[in-house]
Amino acid sequence: MLQWNPDDLGPVVAITVCTLAFVLYWFISHSEAVRSRMEERYGQERTRIRFVLFQKYSGALLLGVVPALAMFWLVRARPSDYGVRFDPETWGTSLAWMLGLGGLLIPVGFFASRREEAWNRYPQIRTPVWTPGLLVQNAAAWAAYLLAYEYLFRGMLLFECARSVGAWPAIAVSTALYSVAHVPKGLGETIGAIPFGVLLCVLTLTTGTLWVAFAAHFFLALSNDAFALYHQPGMVFKRG
Repeated sequence: MLQWNPDDLGPVVAITVCTLAFVLYWFISHSEAVRSRMEERYGQERTRIRFVLFQKYSGALLLGVVPALAMFWLVRARPSDYGVRFDPETWGTSLAWMLGLGGLLIPVGFFASRREEAWNRYPQIRTPVWTPGLLVQNAAAWAAYLLAYEYLFRGMLLFECARSVGAWPAIAVSTALYSVAHVPKGLGETIGAIPFGVLLCVLTLTTGTLWVAFAAHFFLALSNDAFALYHQPGMVFKRG
């Protein structure tokens, strides 16, 4: 039973790297020592912005760049092996799903953001005054973070496990870890991550790329931020 199979190297390394990368990211990105140093240097108000941007870009590094380098070094796998590529054969299907999910998730985000519970979580940058420049910064940080996030869960982890144990066990592993990663956000998001995770895994394996999962997650993140900003009374948007 414990006999080593060389084909197990990919998924074993992928699961190990995924676990270590997420643990490292979590404790670094939520470090009170880092926040305190930022507040000493920039003040409390500017730190509200800088610390969230630090969290997103540290996630891009630790969840995306570092795992990509580790997988190339250990199993000679490239990001294109995990869906970071353009596939002309499935691009039409991918685009249709992007538009369809965007059309569904944006209204859902609008109605969900009307609840006071959502105001406590979104937008993650808790500054009272938002400008066009800050919106662009927020969107760019989300894009970098979510591409790395999708690479970790729906790319590296999903594809490596699917090659070894099959599609549905791989979907179960990816979705389980994805759901657990949402525990700090509360029961609702943790449970909601299960069907959403399964759907994104199925679409990723069907299209062979990460772009549908990335686009859906990006639409969801930006709509949550934008609509929560619109609804809650403690924040305002100024054009200049």
